[in-house]
Amino acid sequence: MASWSAPSPSLVEYFEGQTSFQCGYCKSNFGSRSHGMWAHSMTVQDYQDLIDRGWRRSGKYVYKPVMNQTCCPQYTIRCHPLQFQPSKSHKKVLKKMLKFLAKGEISKGNCEDEPMDSTMEDAVDGDFALMNKLDIKCDLKTLSSDLKVSIESEEKEKEKSLKKEGSKDLIHPQAIEEKLGSGEPSHSIKVHVGPKPGKGADLSKPPCRKAKEMRKERKRLKLMQQSSAGAFEGFQAQGQPVSLLPKAKSNQPKSLEDLIFESLPEDASHKLEVRVVRSSPPSPQFKATFQESYQVYKRYQMIIHKDPPDKPTVSQFTRFLCNSPLEAEHPANGPECGYGSFHQQYWLDGKIIAVGVIDILPYCVSSVYLYYDPDYSFLSLGVYSALREIAFTRQLHEKTSQLSYYYMGFYIHSCPKMRYKVMSGWCLCHSCTEDDFPVQCASWGTALGM
Repeated sequence: MASWSAPSPSLVEYFEGQTSFQCGYCKSNFGSRSHGMWAHSMTVQDYQDLIDRGWRRSGKYVYKPVMNQTCCPQYTIRCHPLQFQPSKSHKKVLKKMLKFLAKGEISKGNCEDEPMDSTMEDAVDGDFALMNKLDIKCDLKTLSSDLKVSIESEEKEKEKSLKKEGSKDLIHPQAIEEKLGSGEPSHSIKVHVGPKPGKGADLSKPPCRKAKEMRKERKRLKLMQQSSAGAFEGFQAQGQPVSLLPKAKSNQPKSLEDLIFESLPEDASHKLEVRVVRSSPPSPQFKATFQESYQVYKRYQMIIHKDPPDKPTVSQFTRFLCNSPLEAEHPANGPECGYGSFHQQYWLDGKIIAVGVIDILPYCVSSVYLYYDPDYSFLSLGVYSALREIAFTRQLHEKTSQLSYYYMGFYIHSCPKMRYKVMSGWCLCHSCTEDDFPVQCASWGTALGM
């Protein structure tokens, strides 16, 4: 490798004023407003500083939405890969890929193809850090007390109505104490008669609970079990008798890398290989695979985004996803591949089935775009590629410690498909929730310079 020299200063052409055009999300005519500039060349550090302040690039055009005027405000969203835990839906996608590679099995389940399109509930289940931030509490005593009060009030009203009808099937308040386990069983009640249709809740059945509350309680219990396992190790280290301590689970959850790189049988049905090739300036590997990569992009735009055949041209593909203002930099303390713009190609049995366009910057891997062969939509390649990019960021972090973030582009609060991002705790402060994000998020005014 040649000795590294300091990069040239960035050269940009700023477009004075604001640009208005049709919004690609709500389709409002001239509703999208942004500042923009044409970057003839740019250092990776300058672009890192820009995306941390709400800017984003499309080819060589760099823009920032006017947040108080644009129809769909766009916020930079990022994930901390070192703290990332795959959710249940993420694990299903990874296992689906492994089954396909090992045995050629094709799942018949739901194949949503947007990047990281897990449901909001699964995303919460898969992020332990977010659970700690939410500080979910499930005090059963308080719950029982509140339930007791509400049931007693219902029974008083019910008793009054039944007296008017001359009914003898009354439920004594002591029965409520019995149900909640907070008093002695009542001897005055011999038979419990359920209410008539439309006459109130049936106390012979457990009270209804929302599925979301049940999931939170299960997560709470799981975290408590993990804490107990840590306490078990501490007691054992102090020489306490093992027989007197609770049994701890020996099996640890698999890491993201364990799930991705699980060994395949020798007679596996398919072979998947991921190659990272520099796109700007174009490397020999990029030039050799350009036409094949473009054909995948063209089919993707036509089938997935319903573009007419004459729209995804070679020049449009080159301008949008190949040209980049970022200079290639190879500092001694940087990653082996260097900094700049790359295409992460997914090769299945010798052919390209997907390409992730990424920028490798001093502090992050920034995801630009993903396109794939629609014939392989059943593999949920949007989700799979994002997980691979998170794992790739972790790999780069081992060599370059300051490179520790994965940027997923913009978050748009009014776009339902993007709600999962904030529910995964992937904003810059990692502490706000969907209800207060980004209005009450403390990091947006300073970290993004808004």
